[in-house]
Amino acid sequence: MAPEADRPSGAGMRTGPAESTGRVFLAFLRLGLTAFGGPVAHLAYFHEEFVVRRRWLDERSYADLVAFCQFLPGPASSQVGMALGLSRRGYRGALAAWAGFTLPSAVALIVFAQLLSTYPGAIPAGALHGLKIAAVAVVAQAVWNMGRNLHAGRAWLALMLAAAGIAVSAPSAFVQPGIIAAAALAGLRLFPSTPPREHAAWTMPVGHRAGMLWLAAFFALLAGLPLLAALLPGQALAEANAFFRAGALVFGGGHVVLPLLQAAVVPPGWVGNDAFLAGYGAAQAMPGPLFAFAAFLGASMQAAPSGWAGGLLCLVAVFAPSFLLVAGALPFWARLRGNARMRAAMTGINAAVVGLLLAALYDPVWTSAIHGPSDIALALLALAALARWKLPPWLAVIGCGAAGGMLGAAGLQ
Repeated sequence: MAPEADRPSGAGMRTGPAESTGRVFLAFLRLGLTAFGGPVAHLAYFHEEFVVRRRWLDERSYADLVAFCQFLPGPASSQVGMALGLSRRGYRGALAAWAGFTLPSAVALIVFAQLLSTYPGAIPAGALHGLKIAAVAVVAQAVWNMGRNLHAGRAWLALMLAAAGIAVSAPSAFVQPGIIAAAALAGLRLFPSTPPREHAAWTMPVGHRAGMLWLAAFFALLAGLPLLAALLPGQALAEANAFFRAGALVFGGGHVVLPLLQAAVVPPGWVGNDAFLAGYGAAQAMPGPLFAFAAFLGASMQAAPSGWAGGLLCLVAVFAPSFLLVAGALPFWARLRGNARMRAAMTGINAAVVGLLLAALYDPVWTSAIHGPSDIALALLALAALARWKLPPWLAVIGCGAAGGMLGAAGLQ
């Protein structure tokens, strides 16, 4: 299928000579080392690099590509990167773009996980607690920003609160997909189907036949991995199933994967809750996609595979749905984005996404990190740094870690 991927099927994406695979990798490696600030900031970096500087595509094509990736479950910025790599060098370009953008933070998080497991006292308990407090501020800001941007009236708010209430009362890896599916059905009934707007025409170099094969692979793995995990018990298959499902069922970006991953790895005892939240806080200080947090979890597993093998397994598993969906859905996007009922369903899904994130803000983020007035004060200070003073998340995370270490040393935590 590789030749078909390299053959363009329309206009709009290629505006210059194709890059070599190595140059695609280096372009995204530069961003993987420097792109701090989360998915919105990543998309701004991509615009500057690939629209303004390199002229890989024009403004309207880039806007359409971002809209397409936000429509799919998974990490939108990583999916935009995969699509850009796909447009330049086919499937090899998509792999090069993903590797360059993702591996720097993934490698750093695996090293951090091994440091925690090998030298438990190397990082003071107060500093680890500070990382968990930083996660409170980061997730709170994400809930607020997403709710403000996606709010669509009283029915939307009621659906969001219902999703949050169900998620808090029944925390399970199997409940969240059900909430999202129910919200999509509710969206069809609750929200009006507005007429489609005009969009710039563009296509990607993946044919309809190849797209159908990639989508078939996505649904086969989504349905087949749970069956295989049940029939062939084993830690590696169980991890692959849990992380593939998380990557396949998350709408709204990196922060929303938190409740799915927490429900998948903490209750069965794969990863301790303190380690989970410490790693999540550390992930905020890294450039690149937040989904690289999966590498930390894989490396922190109590049973093999763990370490480097577990980290790479979980990293590939959580990103695999994104590649399959990008390569599979692109040929059909022009028709789907004009479907009014699909947009109504997505409005319901967006409400559920914010509700799930609100539930995660309460449990496990708040309940595990906030134990007293000093914790509340530090969390509010970090939130002010992010929301009012517009400091980058990595700086707030480092500040919380340092403050937590000092408070712990002073016996105030």
